[in-house]
Amino acid sequence: MNEVRRGLSTAGQRLARNGSQPKDKPREAPIVPKNSISGRALVAVIAIMTFLASLTIGAVMMVIAAASSWQSDVAREVTIQVRLVAGKNIEQSVQRAIEITRATPGVASVRALSKQESGRLLEPWLGSGVSLDSLPVPRLIIVQVASDRPPDLAALRATLAAETPGASLDDHRSFIQRLRAMSDTAMAIGLAILALVFAATVLSVSFATRGAMATNRSTVEVLHLIGAKDSYIAGQFQRHFLFLGLEGGAIGGGAAIVVFIALSILSARLLGHTGSDNIGAMFGGLSLGAGGYVAVVLQVLVIAAVTALVSRRVVKRTLETVS
Repeated sequence: MNEVRRGLSTAGQRLARNGSQPKDKPREAPIVPKNSISGRALVAVIAIMTFLASLTIGAVMMVIAAASSWQSDVAREVTIQVRLVAGKNIEQSVQRAIEITRATPGVASVRALSKQESGRLLEPWLGSGVSLDSLPVPRLIIVQVASDRPPDLAALRATLAAETPGASLDDHRSFIQRLRAMSDTAMAIGLAILALVFAATVLSVSFATRGAMATNRSTVEVLHLIGAKDSYIAGQFQRHFLFLGLEGGAIGGGAAIVVFIALSILSARLLGHTGSDNIGAMFGGLSLGAGGYVAVVLQVLVIAAVTALVSRRVVKRTLETVS
């Protein structure tokens, strides 16, 4: 009996939504307390989930952008390799390959690497100070193709094979395919991680909503019995969890943005140091870009919306059992 009375007393404060309560009286108290322990715990969980999801989105976007840049760079360049053939002068073969390539429509520029440049390319495997005079090191020719009208590479490859012994053309097609496969794999992994994060968020919100309903069950039942609509009660819970989702999402998303900004500043300061150039070439200076930051903000809003919708759905199902 005392529990019902307390419920009725609390319920009387909820039904002021129609304007029946005088304006000079205090505003109605929410059904779910704003600063409960379970609410703070849910904010922490949502913040962690949003932080992990934002890091995943940022990393995937950087990998995709880097792979796209690599594909664009590789597609604009092909390589001709001239190997040493018995009875043939390799320098003459190189010059003949250059002449054939320059005469091909769609070729922007042609440049043959010197022996010293070829040696520097082999230093990571052979080490520095190794004499290459006695080694049959092939000569490389770098060909830049026009982006608006690329050359007929199949015809160029056939002409080189027929007129220049030991010459072969590499259009890096297999490397481009590996880049595309890497980009697709990174996107698939990122989507899988995001799906797990959203699933964990939905479960957390569901448990938190059921806990809030159990804690305030007497108030909800009295409100329901004296005529409060299910949509009103569900709206109260939805509004409560929407704010929790926005707060947790803002904390997690803001922390992720700070991490990406710090990485961008750090990579810019380390530009030119040992090892930093390779990282910059791989990931574009660890800069997320405006699109990445917009994606993080949109993700915060999506998580808040999911939190509100899940709580409303759970409340409606619970109210169906009460009625």
